[in-house]
Amino acid sequence: MTAYSVGLLILRLVLGLTLAAHGYNKFFGGGRIPGTAGWFESIGMKYGKFQAVVAASTEITAGLGLAAGLLTPIPAAGFVALMSVAAWTVHRKNGFFIVKEGWEYNLILAAAAVAIATTGPGKYSLDHLIFGKHHLLAGWHGLLISLVLGLGGGIGQLLLFYRPVKESQ
Repeated sequence: MTAYSVGLLILRLVLGLTLAAHGYNKFFGGGRIPGTAGWFESIGMKYGKFQAVVAASTEITAGLGLAAGLLTPIPAAGFVALMSVAAWTVHRKNGFFIVKEGWEYNLILAAAAVAIATTGPGKYSLDHLIFGKHHLLAGWHGLLISLVLGLGGGIGQLLLFYRPVKESQ
């Protein structure tokens, strides 16, 4: 048992299970899907119910995938897509710092997921169990997969569905 692999396990579990809980809450917490759908529409995302279901499902699957270390760059890409959309639609106008509801936290979550995709998920992961120590899903490949898929997904989501309401001056 190495400290490196245990550290990666802790980071994967905390990041992954936190995001999965966030998605679970969209399905079963407070306002559920209808409340989340209304909120998405209020920030300018079209097809609110669709957005709510996709966001909640992505949060759960990306979170659990990262926690398990399964095809790690793909769930990391989910983090990047989710956090880039959240940063752009909700937090961008508030500046950087989270104390003013800025995009700082979104950046940390996305960057941590990309870092895990780059280093690989460690010895205590399904990727290690399935593919062994050296595989194409870590290193530069993991970095590129997580960034290209994640940014592509986030930008695509914004281009297809984000139509912010113009504020009257």
